[in-house]
Parts: sequence; C-alpha cells; structure tokens
Amino acid sequence: MSDSQPMPSTPDGGNRPNESVSDPALTPSASSEPSALPPEAAAIAAGYAFEGPALDLGALLWDGQCLPGAQVRIPLPMLNRHGLVAGATGTGKTKTLQLIAEQLSAQGVPVFLADIKGDVSGISAPGEANDRVTGRAGDVGQEWVPRGCPSEFYALGGIGTGIPVRATITSFGPVLLSKVLQLNQTQEQSLGLIFHYADQKGLELVDLKDLRAVVAFLTSDEGKPELKTVGGLSTATAGVILRALTAFEAQGMGDFFGEPEFDTRELLGAGAGAGESGAGAGPNAPGLVSVLELPSVQDKPALFSTFLMWLLADLYHDLPEVGDVDKPKLVFFFDEAHLLFNGASKAFLESITQTVRLIRSKGVGVFFVTQTPKDVPADVLAQLGNRVQHALRAFTPEDEKALKATVRTFPNSAYDLEETLTGIGTGEAVVTVLSEKGAPTPVAVTRLRAPQSLMGPIPAADLERAVRDSPLYGRYAEAVDRESAYERLSAREAERAAASESAPAPAEAPRPAKPKAAPKESGGVVEQVMGSGMFKSLLRSMGTQIGREISRSVFGTAKRRR
Repeated sequence: MSDSQPMPSTPDGGNRPNESVSDPALTPSASSEPSALPPEAAAIAAGYAFEGPALDLGALLWDGQCLPGAQVRIPLPMLNRHGLVAGATGTGKTKTLQLIAEQLSAQGVPVFLADIKGDVSGISAPGEANDRVTGRAGDVGQEWVPRGCPSEFYALGGIGTGIPVRATITSFGPVLLSKVLQLNQTQEQSLGLIFHYADQKGLELVDLKDLRAVVAFLTSDEGKPELKTVGGLSTATAGVILRALTAFEAQGMGDFFGEPEFDTRELLGAGAGAGESGAGAGPNAPGLVSVLELPSVQDKPALFSTFLMWLLADLYHDLPEVGDVDKPKLVFFFDEAHLLFNGASKAFLESITQTVRLIRSKGVGVFFVTQTPKDVPADVLAQLGNRVQHALRAFTPEDEKALKATVRTFPNSAYDLEETLTGIGTGEAVVTVLSEKGAPTPVAVTRLRAPQSLMGPIPAADLERAVRDSPLYGRYAEAVDRESAYERLSAREAERAAASESAPAPAEAPRPAKPKAAPKESGGVVEQVMGSGMFKSLLRSMGTQIGREISRSVFGTAKRRR
C-alpha cells in the first residue's frame, strides 16, 4: 500500500464496535507476499507468524526498506509475561504504549496507564487523520480507522482532574511508605516496628495524622515506657520518622492517604465486583482503560511511582491464581519507571522483584516504560519477556556504555544493533517478544503502526465532564474521616488530663510510710494500665481482635477485607 492510496474509513467516520481478531485493523496486510522477502527478512518474519490472536506492532524494516508483508506482532497470551518499552526522550515510547493499550482494549483486556505528562487522555477519543498518520499507515500496511477506548480517569488524592485515588496508611504499609518518606534502611525497619505496635494495640492507621499521632505518643514522656516494648526502636529514630511525617504532611501530601480507599478491582471493569463502572460486560466487550492523571504531582516522583506499586501489590493479593490464560486479566504500564527504583532500599527492590515474578500467575502483565534497560534492576529485567527498544543516543561516554549494555540484553541478531539503535527514527524500534511457545522471537527492527485513538490530550472540559459523569465519582469523590488512631489517642489524652485535674490534692492524704511504698507502687502499675484511656478504647473498638496483627503481603501492605 503506497502513500497515495486512499485510507478506508467507517461510513460515519466514527468508532467501530469491538471486533474479533478477523478485524482487518488487527491482522497483517497481505500487500507483500512473504516469498518476495529477502531470505534474512523472511526468516525473521517467520518468527512472528503466530496462529493465535496477537497484537500488531508494525512492519519489518530490512536494509532500509519497510516490508508491510512482514508484520511484527505479540501473541495475546504472552502479554502477562511482562515487557519493557525503552528509548531516549522523543523517540515515541508514549505512542507505543498507546498503540499496545488500545489493541488490548479491543481484545477485551483492561489496561492501566500512568499519564505522567498529561498526553495519554486522548486514548478515550477517536484519532484524527492527517498526512503523517495516513503515510505511516501506508508504509506498514495498516488499515487505519479512528477509534477511541472506554476510559476512566483518576487522580491521586483528587489533586488534578480525576476520580480521587486514596489508600489508608495501614494498607499502604511500612515498606512502600519508607520509599515515599525517603527513609534509610534502619529507619524503614523502625517504621515497620511502629506498624507492628499499632496493629497489636488496635490503633487503625487511616491517614497521616493517625501515624503521626502514634509516633508522637511513643516519643512522649507517657509513651516512652511502651516504646521500650517495641524492640529495636530508639527514641532518636522515632523522632526522625516523626519529623519526616510532619514535613511530608506540610507539603500537602495528606490528601493521598485516607478513606474511602480505592478498590483496585475497579481497574478490571464491570463483572469484577466493581459495580457498574467501566466498559460493558460480555465476551466481546472492549476492555476498560484506566488512566491515572499525574501532571499535578509530577514534581513528586517518589510518591506517584510508589503509589503505582501499591496498586499492583493490592491487586496481587486480591486476584485468584489463574496460571496461563488465553488473554491477560489486566496489563499495567509503569511510565517513567526509573523513578520507581531511584534510591530504593534493598527490601523495596526485593519486594518489586517478587511481585513482578509472582503476579504473572494472577493473569496480570506489567510493562515498564523508561529510557534504557539499565534503569531497571537486573532481577526485574530478567522477568520482562517482551521488548520494544526505541532509539538511543550516544553523545557521552555514559551514553556509549548504556548503548553497549542495551545491546547485550538482546538475543543474537542479524542486525548491527549498536549502529541500528542510534540510527532508527521516531516511531521505529528494535523488537523481540515471546512466541506462543514462550521462546524469544528473532530481533526485528520495526516501523510501528499509528495509534487509532487521539495522539494527544483531550480538551480539559471534556476530561472534566468524563470524570463527573463517571458512576465511580460519587463513590470516591468525598473524603471520609472516621474515628481512628488520632481520635483515640486524643481522647486518651483528654481523659488523662481530666483525671489529673480532678485528683485530690496531695495534702489531703497522709504520706505513706516508706516500708509501705513498694506495695502501693506495685498496685499503681495495674491501675494505670486498667484505667488508661487507651485500654478502654481498645476494649470498645477491637473486642476479641486485641493483639491480632494484620496480615501483610510481600510489600508489608495490609490485606483488606472487602
């Protein structure tokens, strides 16, 4: 198909309903016969001739020529084997994840996208034809049709335009929170002890002021005796954590923690216990695309990258084991993934590695989007079976080292990858994926297809309307502040102050003789414990749950009872 050929369209120029794999927009073009390909190119193309359903990435590039008869594809069942989309700034990574996401949606697979720059909201609207789009479609043998995806838009804590996404401190857990607070390993372990103490005492940690109240109590004169029972936690370390929490809250971060807590099963759309949200039910229904709008918090990378990991960890211990499936239950895209790993503790990195390794059996695929593979730890990179590598630049010695390291991560290739990766253009990439049998496919330099949805943000008014019209908005829009650790410790302090004011003056009672002081002091300890406001509060609120620690996942996040 040449650039001069007219592009097909629907009669009304709008969206087509979801179609099966036989949809021409989802199947390779036959404009070039495989027998006409050069032998080397034909061998590569044979590695992508899958029998089952697959997503089309684009057409093979060989010897400077684009070969639309040699389509490069990813088998749909292999999308839960995770992947990497990498490349220098401006090489087309965002458009690649948009291309993959919209095809997943067309196949009924829910998708989660983190929109760091605010330019992914266009996936909800049909694309606009222009010379670049029609030219690219002609090059790769794509029958381009404008098509949007059913979408929901979220925002962390409601900062920005989107349905508010919140998490309780308890469910977030100490490991993830330590990453957000930039604590060192010792402080991270100490924070875990504080969570342990709160679990045992039945002090619910819903928002930041709850955790701050618990730490403040443990560092107070009254709480120091209890601090000694929390093994390995020093007053100095507790003070550091308290100052970090106070500074964090002063920056306006308190909005991200609280209730109602977001139910991550909403990301799976209708039929997953998420009510009437998202796409319609049915075997041929398109998958819901959940877009987390992050431009308003892009100056707080540790926060949003860690929040994304919380979403994934929460899904991990909610979803049942399914093993190998015909198509993923959900595919998760981590844009700017290097922010997740920068300055991460050893425990955090181990937890990420374990989650990525195990969540495949839950039917969830994870794609990391970043600049170079070296941004991702080796143990995580080893789990990423599908690779789309855009161009890299080699302007400095460090760039040159990164280029050589990237080349070593690919299978043996018929291409000179060092030369290729510095020479390919925007919208082109080096690809290798897992075949239907789970083996790596031949390395294929690919000219990628054009997304069928809008390549850019939708108007702000349209985004606001989509958020307000969502059935989820009423469920999560308004924050709720119920009784939790802060209120209970405040009530305890008020009771203690009232008891102190009403106590009889010391002069009204004769001083006890010294020999009788020891028995009276022994009885006073029991009275202090039994009469304390905290003890009474625990009896009222926890009942038989006193002393039972909340079970936690590999990330230290709490397993919620839905």
